[in-house]
Amino acid sequence: MIEQITIKNFKSFRDVPLKLGSLNIFIGANASGKSNFFDALRVLQGIGYGFTLSEILDGKPKSATSEVWEGIRGGHTQVPFAYEDANIPTSFQVTGRLPNGVCSDFEFTIAFLASGGLLRKERLSVSGEIIYEDETGEWPSLQRDQPWLTVIVRETDERRPEEAERVAHIFADMQRMDPSPTLLRAYSQAFKVKRMGERGENFAALVRMICDDPGTKEAYLSWLRELRPRDVNDIGIKEGAIGEPMLMMKERGHEWPAPALSDGTLRFAAIAAAFFQPDMPSILTIEEIENGIHASRLRLLVELMRSQTAAGKTQVMVTTHSPVVLAWLKPEEYATTFCCKRDEETGESRIVPLSEIPRFQEVVSKQPIGDLFAEGWLEEAL
Repeated sequence: MIEQITIKNFKSFRDVPLKLGSLNIFIGANASGKSNFFDALRVLQGIGYGFTLSEILDGKPKSATSEVWEGIRGGHTQVPFAYEDANIPTSFQVTGRLPNGVCSDFEFTIAFLASGGLLRKERLSVSGEIIYEDETGEWPSLQRDQPWLTVIVRETDERRPEEAERVAHIFADMQRMDPSPTLLRAYSQAFKVKRMGERGENFAALVRMICDDPGTKEAYLSWLRELRPRDVNDIGIKEGAIGEPMLMMKERGHEWPAPALSDGTLRFAAIAAAFFQPDMPSILTIEEIENGIHASRLRLLVELMRSQTAAGKTQVMVTTHSPVVLAWLKPEEYATTFCCKRDEETGESRIVPLSEIPRFQEVVSKQPIGDLFAEGWLEEAL
């Protein structure tokens, strides 16, 4: 789990420190910096995969060992903060906890020049002990354009590669969910999967896997019943000519295959299924979580995310433009609900927790938070 991240000289961020929790919600107007933060997470994901910096920023074609990697929006030319000196490196400092029951904190720092994709500094420490540190090119046999994190995993000396591998896993094990109704309606190519694709590929194969466990199926089904009260009796799979699966809902004695279901129902079903995957990611990201879902059902999304992140196994990052989503937040969630605002003159984005906005606690006690957001008070207060 990532507990804190500081981003410097990256896109619209000059210097942004954030303390994160299990559930993190980002709000703000268009072009305020929300998607740029998600791009920063993708940089970390690419580092975890072991790509070079140029591949992370500009993209990588499919190979025998990896799928297609889409580069960061705008590529390397759009990475540095536009108003900084071109020679100032972009940097990320990340602190967090190692997974799998290992009670250790880690701190990872990397600095690089986007132009040329060259490393300038990288450091990893676990429980206060330095695992590796390089700032002057002390390892000339290694590529200067590839972060050391995954390279060290392959080393056999005394640099403790197992800690580096666990940190790399946190970064790499990130799932971005942007379900496409077209894909959700289709037959899955796989028969069973433990995790669906980012666009909802193999969604029905995942549902089939969920249905194999009666307890998990009932928990998943309970959320679908909340979405469509008194209608959903059961959920299952419709098989194609060779047994390939397609989602099917049973309502009041009728069977409704995925092509007959609305976009909103399918999107909610896919997002809900993401929280019941047998292979849960370390980090799950969803942009504009309210898309296609009726305002009266957005409460379910908040409750779903809250309940499924309570165990702390998967960290969730979402964006929203919906005042209704904010209306269902609890006061203790204000510290990890972030308001993004971009300065029109400098182009610099700020990301501030609601709990740290001046006078927020006083004002929200008198006026609903959804109204404050819809009226623009939160942004003005920054």
